[in-house]
Amino acid sequence: MLGAGANGKHPVLNITLLFHFARQDLVDRYAGSVLGGAWSFFLPLAQILIFALVFSKIMGARLEAFGQQFSEYAYSIYLIAGMLPWVSFANTILRTTTVFRDKAFLISKVQVSLKCLPAYILISEAAIFGISMVLYALFLLLIGFPVDHHWLFLPLVYLVQQIFAYGLAFGLAVLSVFIKDIREFINIAIQLWFWLTPIVYVVNILPPGYQQLVAFNPFFTLVNSYRDLIIHHQMPDFLPLAIVVCVGCVLLGLSLALCGRVEKELRDFL
Repeated sequence: MLGAGANGKHPVLNITLLFHFARQDLVDRYAGSVLGGAWSFFLPLAQILIFALVFSKIMGARLEAFGQQFSEYAYSIYLIAGMLPWVSFANTILRTTTVFRDKAFLISKVQVSLKCLPAYILISEAAIFGISMVLYALFLLLIGFPVDHHWLFLPLVYLVQQIFAYGLAFGLAVLSVFIKDIREFINIAIQLWFWLTPIVYVVNILPPGYQQLVAFNPFFTLVNSYRDLIIHHQMPDFLPLAIVVCVGCVLLGLSLALCGRVEKELRDFL
């Protein structure tokens, strides 16, 4: 049920309604289009095919580390393994940052829990990511690249990723209600973050000093973990992942505390 809690003061948001918001979010993305929700399947498929065609066939990009057998698709495999998680990560941050303004009409009419409401974004982004990774696995199988048991650990890395993304973005969502420039700042920051992370390039091309700095980039830890599981068929280093999830939990705790302190003012602003 959506509304006041048992004491009539604390708004709540149950799991059923959260999944309803997530489902509606997926539907609204392509509302009015002919294919509707089928775009959730076709867009990731198109993305993977473009990466495979453009970088393998047209641009002829290569990575020697894959060996001769997969040299034609080596760069595409490397690129997609980093791009799909990044798209989900960036979308989570960008969409969560503006969620309170985007849902202002709902918040102003219903006593919905502000601390729970943004979580529907995590669910809808996880659905898109899941579809994308299934299509990626099919692409790998089609070209003969092994897909083994290490894929079972991908949800764990994704969970770490989304805890960090949500912890960071929730605080920004609260601040963006009072400081409108936050949204524009985050758009620029996300673009910089993308190019500062070895997603479309290999870290070895950076000067040694910059390679050491990249190690402090949380998404560098995440993208390396994905590539360890998908490409190198080995377990990632769990210590850096543990640090990322701890930072994410701290950020989330601080963000929830901030939301609790300014909730009344936040609702007034909306």
